[in-house]
Amino acid sequence: MAERNYRQIRTAKPEDVKGTIWKLIRYMGQYKVQLIIVVIGVSVSALTNVASSYFFEPIINDYIVPFIGQKNVNLSRFALMLGFMALIYITGVLSSYLYHKIMSIVATGILAKMRNDLFRKLQTMPMQFYDSRTNGQIMTFFTSDVDTMRQLVADTFPQLINTIVQMAGIIIMMFILDWRLSIVNLIMLGIIVYTTYFLSTHGRQFFKDLQKNLSNLNGYIEEIFSGQKVVKAFLHEDVTKAEFREIIGELSKSDVKTGAYGNIMMPINANLAYAAYALIACIGAYFCINGTQTIGAIAAFLLYARQISGPISRLSQTFNYVMMALAGAERVFTLIESDSEVDEGNVTLVFAEEQEDGSLKETDHRTNVWAWKDPENGNALTRVRGDVRFNDVVFSYVEGKVVLDGISFYAKPGQKIAFVGSTGAGKTTITNLINRFYDIQEGTITYDGFDIKRIAKASLRSSIGMVLQETNLFSGTVMDNIRYGRLDATDEECIAAAILANADSFITRLPHGYQTMLTSNGANLSQGQRQLLNIARTAVASPPVLVLDEATSSIDTRTEKIIEQGMDQLMQGRTVFTIAHRLSTVMRSNAIMVIEHGKIIERGTHQELIDQKGRYYQLYTGTLELE
Repeated sequence: MAERNYRQIRTAKPEDVKGTIWKLIRYMGQYKVQLIIVVIGVSVSALTNVASSYFFEPIINDYIVPFIGQKNVNLSRFALMLGFMALIYITGVLSSYLYHKIMSIVATGILAKMRNDLFRKLQTMPMQFYDSRTNGQIMTFFTSDVDTMRQLVADTFPQLINTIVQMAGIIIMMFILDWRLSIVNLIMLGIIVYTTYFLSTHGRQFFKDLQKNLSNLNGYIEEIFSGQKVVKAFLHEDVTKAEFREIIGELSKSDVKTGAYGNIMMPINANLAYAAYALIACIGAYFCINGTQTIGAIAAFLLYARQISGPISRLSQTFNYVMMALAGAERVFTLIESDSEVDEGNVTLVFAEEQEDGSLKETDHRTNVWAWKDPENGNALTRVRGDVRFNDVVFSYVEGKVVLDGISFYAKPGQKIAFVGSTGAGKTTITNLINRFYDIQEGTITYDGFDIKRIAKASLRSSIGMVLQETNLFSGTVMDNIRYGRLDATDEECIAAAILANADSFITRLPHGYQTMLTSNGANLSQGQRQLLNIARTAVASPPVLVLDEATSSIDTRTEKIIEQGMDQLMQGRTVFTIAHRLSTVMRSNAIMVIEHGKIIERGTHQELIDQKGRYYQLYTGTLELE
């Protein structure tokens, strides 16, 4: 169910336009004062536009028609009227400038908060979410999905208010001028509104498809360029170009369809507006001829007839932006409101001091003693020892495809447990379950006697250090990357961790030592150096349990020995789970588990497994290779 919901973030049709709009309005609620000023500014701008058009009636009727053919006309009152009209126009321009500037500030703030909420949400999402999409697709949430809302908030929102106020004012003035022509104009206006609604309803899916295809494009580009070495090594340039053409083709099709729907509305509404204008002009001319209406009133009415179609035409022009913005907003809100990673644990990890009688007492400063604090047992403290046990664990990533089938084993405090087996046998899955990146379907996993589901995830993961095959370094100094393991670590503690990991020697040879800047995931370092920093990062955290997931599989033998020396010092006194393809790295383990097809088929020490002459013996002697 969770997997299906996550995928719907990308593939579902927009079903709740009203709900999406209301969610946007809630984001705008934090700017109540600014929005009130905007509404006032928009209203003043709209009403000045309406009022200025009305002056054409007295100007024509009182200052033009009566003096046609006369000489020596006094134009002072006429000039005064024009000056008054100019003042109204200036007021409208200033109001328009004010509300546009404020809305720009409001839009920037709303999008910043939305990105912040989105980023915070992503920190709470389970690993399953990240497994189902590329980094490029996730980046699309922050870029195109959020950016499309800028015009909706900054321009379309005030334009909608302007349209409502302006149309209301125009309709009132129309009825004041001539109720008969007003009814004719409202009928034509109804046709224009219905046409806009019809086209927008039937074109909405095209805009959703456009956003989805844009996301696929971003994801593909990010994936290909991050793996450019692999693409070139396997001569897949032509394949990637063909795949890119296919993706860009789908995007182009969506773009054409959205463009067709977005661009057809403007000419249709414009022609309907011209037809309405012509019809009113003909009827108004007839009223003037038979003496039931003045020329000034008809002239002013025709101005209003043109004005009332303008706001609708402008909204029609921005239809494609509105639909894209709503599609992007819906995707963002769907993610923000999706289920976060569940954490029902209440047992927490705390620092403790050992009393003279052997009991533990919680302390607020860092010590060498860690303890579990159990609120269900009167906040009793239990020393963290690193005793981890799997009991008949059954797990599958996808329902119906079992990855681990009845796995049982134990790791006593301070023991080193190794897992070997073919790729896909389930080794890494076991370490992911210890960290609760995923939850098991059957069985139990205990840590120092506690079911790990009872331990708060933050505390559980704080007690487990991971050294993975793939290292991830962040933009910053070498010191910053080591300190990532424990943000409150001092420079001296970070240097001590680097020395422990055998990383200090190469760090001090860098141009700026520990202050050397790293970029692009540490591209200026070798693979071995990056791994040593990864070990130092784990060392500064000093956790009681370690997980080493093929930490040396991608480096040369000489560097491997240096790294192993660092890891040996790091592993002392800690419970360690290690996964390795090179059997030389697991020979000194207290217990070695051979896993195949989700089951433990052999277990024992190195010598015990050699004596059994089974699967491990075949792997060690080279008669069988790991696949």
